[in-house]
Amino acid sequence: MARIAVLGGTGYTGGSIVREAASRGHHVTAYSRTAPETPVEGVTYVQGSFLEEGAIAAAVAGQDVVVEALSPRGPLAGQLADLIVDAAKLAAEQDARLVVVGGWSGLRPAEGAPRFSEGDVPAQFKAEADEMVRALDALEQHAPDGLDWLFVSPAQNYGSFAPGETLGHYRVGGPVAFFDADGRSAVSGTDFALAVVDEIERHEHTGHIGVAY
Repeated sequence: MARIAVLGGTGYTGGSIVREAASRGHHVTAYSRTAPETPVEGVTYVQGSFLEEGAIAAAVAGQDVVVEALSPRGPLAGQLADLIVDAAKLAAEQDARLVVVGGWSGLRPAEGAPRFSEGDVPAQFKAEADEMVRALDALEQHAPDGLDWLFVSPAQNYGSFAPGETLGHYRVGGPVAFFDADGRSAVSGTDFALAVVDEIERHEHTGHIGVAY
């Protein structure tokens, strides 16, 4: 079983990944600013701010996989991309795999087309989209030598506002977005977590991927 640190482990996405990984017997440590409302049995919870000196190093130390599931909001607004860069350096030094949960806006509508972040992103989401794309660019262009990294973008219709149902299946592709026959791009929170933990166990992809039905 793997030793997995989930940064943002009590949030919508991080919490689902924590539950899925723990259910499979992995050794999971969830890092967040707040304690969970309903702790998962067997999971170690650590509270604190990643803006504090040494916090990222402490979270990465001794882990096989580091899942970054933080949101570029609140105190982390404008800070998260640099934090991911720091986590990448530390993960490379310790031979840990880095899995970053990104956003829909980092995907493309077609091969070679501009990312969705370069289009008409609603103003309330623009800064967050740009921050996560900045992190993706940093990994694609300047990832530390030897770093094993994965940047996972969920479907367009994904989040606590649209939790969906557990279907037990999903599709994984590259940086081009998936749509169904009705032109909809969606995935539930539980099935996205299923995809992330499957990838941790199977190690089938590297770089930027998308997950949707």
